[in-house]
Amino acid sequence: MTTCRGVVTFAEAVSWRRGMMVERKLLVLFGSQTGTAEDTAERIGREAKRRHFQCRVEALDGYEVANLINELLVVFVCATTGQGDPPDNMKMFWRFLFRKNLPLGSLCQLDYAVLGLGDSSYPKFNFVAKKLHKRVLQLGGNPLLPVALGDDQHDLGPDAVVDPWLLALWDKILTLYPLPPGLEIISPDARLPPKYTLHYLAEDAPHPDSDLLQPAAPRAVPSELHPFAARVLSNQRVTAESHFQDVRLIEFDVTGSGITFSAGDVVMIQPQNCPEDVQQFCQLLRLDPDRRFVLKPTEPGTSLPALLPQPCTIRHLVTHYLDISCVPRRSFFELLSFFSTNELEREKLQEFSSAQGQEELYSYCNRPRRTTLEALWDFPHTTCAIPPEYLLDLIPRIRPRAFSIASSTLAHPDRIQILMAVVRYKTRLSKPRRGLCSNWLASLNPEQGDVRVPLWVKKGGMKFPVDPETPVIMIGPGTGVAPFRAAIQERVAQGRGGNYLFFGCRQKSKDFYCQAEWEELVTKGFLTLFTAFSRDQEEKIYVQHRIRENRRLVWELLSSRRAHVYLAGNSKQMPAAVAEALQSVLQLEGGLSPSEAEEHLAALERSQRFQSETWS
Repeated sequence: MTTCRGVVTFAEAVSWRRGMMVERKLLVLFGSQTGTAEDTAERIGREAKRRHFQCRVEALDGYEVANLINELLVVFVCATTGQGDPPDNMKMFWRFLFRKNLPLGSLCQLDYAVLGLGDSSYPKFNFVAKKLHKRVLQLGGNPLLPVALGDDQHDLGPDAVVDPWLLALWDKILTLYPLPPGLEIISPDARLPPKYTLHYLAEDAPHPDSDLLQPAAPRAVPSELHPFAARVLSNQRVTAESHFQDVRLIEFDVTGSGITFSAGDVVMIQPQNCPEDVQQFCQLLRLDPDRRFVLKPTEPGTSLPALLPQPCTIRHLVTHYLDISCVPRRSFFELLSFFSTNELEREKLQEFSSAQGQEELYSYCNRPRRTTLEALWDFPHTTCAIPPEYLLDLIPRIRPRAFSIASSTLAHPDRIQILMAVVRYKTRLSKPRRGLCSNWLASLNPEQGDVRVPLWVKKGGMKFPVDPETPVIMIGPGTGVAPFRAAIQERVAQGRGGNYLFFGCRQKSKDFYCQAEWEELVTKGFLTLFTAFSRDQEEKIYVQHRIRENRRLVWELLSSRRAHVYLAGNSKQMPAAVAEALQSVLQLEGGLSPSEAEEHLAALERSQRFQSETWS
């Protein structure tokens, strides 16, 4: 271990800390996109409290990064998103950490460990965690353990790696920072206090006049903390009624919001639970939806949830904040087991929260996509005994959903349009599964009055060329065409040609979104369109087949006209199949060997001439 103290052994480091009487403080910093990394960070925080550490758990971008030089013990938990990108709530930290002017020894007093959460079906598996580990080491940090690489693809999920790694981590940490004399690790059977206490207000307490969804303050650019309440102008189904998939083109009015965006950007939408689910939840937990309360942090220094008004009603908390439709995680069952007054229910909950019970939990929860509300139904004795102040520890907050913007302000000023597939599918459970945000949005009818949706815009991953002469090849099967509709509208409004679109769907008559719009642009000479209708003939035809068929044109655009290539859509097999088709173009038309073609495509990616945005 190399540190400011010279090269020391682990044993010397232990005695040095004992000699220094170092405070037992642990900081857990997380970068989380879907909530898994945050959930794991909170778990480490709970385990730290059981070991009598003063522990803070914070999002990386909520932490004052300049203070890192004063920290002695930090665990980083971070996810990797998209094409090896850091999550949104650690992007500022990431930029700071990779500044070239940071002195190489600046973190030499820091003992640290990095836990990565990723998905090995993506090429840049756990890229952020690996890079973070390497960078902190470069700045002089002392790694307690090798970086942990949790994998969603594992049969037991990331916990298959996380569980043994945490056991090893606590071993290391307790050797460096032993328990104070006379104290023992708090038993896992003892319930920790909640993060907040909940204080009901008297029924006759005065009501402050506040509309809970207020438009953003004038001149404040809308953000997650201050979304803009945009009016829904239209909500139109763009697939045939007989088609299995309901896809909507929804238009929002953002007049006066101060929102600006360009093609490739993303609109974030904050969804809410449906009234029936809210009512069921309140009945199950015996809560009065109209009761008002205030929250107070249990420990000084804990900030209140930013998105909850104070005071707040139970109805608002359950409608806008608690994600009762998400698939519950292991930590949910662990905390729930503490409230159980019924022996059978408690045993089952304890099994679900144990390392040995993860396979059973997976088949109960993850495989059938059982929701938190449905799980609560299955444990009725426990559910009605949940103390309200534990609700915020038990159930995560509803996360905003991202949609590619499918329109350009040049064609539709003060408007944002999205192209959205309504998520509904069957599992072995009798009720069909429904995506929270897409079903909520699909249910909104602008003809029934003033319907509003909280939203804000963030920069997208795709950047379109500045030079008006550069042609663009866009490959967007299904709703993947959304960002390209924005790009084409923008480019056409600027009088730019050179737009080549490969669009794929099942049947021309059922799900050829925006058909009339594309055909008009083709007629006017603004667009060259290639379509692949996979089910309209005997053998299936996809966008990758059309790329191969038009390989001469694709090669000419890439080699002579320095075209940019964009790909968007579902991340299952499509991106790999398209990459293969592009490589075959480079081989057959450009005369490259297979390895040269692969390297050429990678070089196009590095220079941002090949960009992709895929989602699962």
